[in-house]
Amino acid sequence: MSWKSVLSSGAAVIAVTGALATLSPIDAVDAAPAKKVAKKVTKKPAKKPAKKPAANANLVALRIALPKPAFMGTPKNIPPGTTVEKPTGKPRPPFFVPRGTTNVALRKPVTASDAYPTTGELSQITDGDKEANDGSFVELGPGKQWAQIDLGKTYSLYAIVVWHYHGEARVYRDVVVQVSNDPDFITGVKTVYNNDQDNSAGLGIGRDREFFELADGRLMNAKGVKGRYVRCYIAGNTSDDLNRFTEVEVYGK
Repeated sequence: MSWKSVLSSGAAVIAVTGALATLSPIDAVDAAPAKKVAKKVTKKPAKKPAKKPAANANLVALRIALPKPAFMGTPKNIPPGTTVEKPTGKPRPPFFVPRGTTNVALRKPVTASDAYPTTGELSQITDGDKEANDGSFVELGPGKQWAQIDLGKTYSLYAIVVWHYHGEARVYRDVVVQVSNDPDFITGVKTVYNNDQDNSAGLGIGRDREFFELADGRLMNAKGVKGRYVRCYIAGNTSDDLNRFTEVEVYGK
């Protein structure tokens, strides 16, 4: 081999070697085929729709037989000095009570602060007659009076419905309803309703509203209170100072 051939071969090797030397490690990596890196996508779990509260199979709408309305329309004039609710003219919303709840006051004995009513008999308060007729109510004397029902034994009470005379849209004052196992209402007294907001009846200041006497009566939520005796107070009305009870229903079991 001539010296020219050797020189020519050496130059080729040096040229190749120099070309490889110019490639950095980074260039070598870039020169390799690019690999796709899959991104991890974290999916948020879908929100489950809120569950509706299950209907309580032990509760049923309370059915109350109502008397005939004594007048048409709704009262428009609010008596001065009252906190009376303005009637809506719509039926009362359903009120739910435990299944098996009944009127445990029907035909039960009644006593009162006025032992000699001006009109009628005390038994009319639980006789089932709620009409606005003259012979359907008992009238006690003026001032603060009460009528008391002996249920015969202790019940869990859920609703108390009171009808005073509803032949006209009057408002009875100081309506207070209490429950106890003590017939004298000295111990264990629980107040179910009290719209006496100035304590003029001496039974405590109430936060309930006054109301017009209508055929619907006044439904009071007893919230399961337990007791044997139910005492209902009144102290006159916006028409006169007399106290007329038409009917009281006590729903319990």
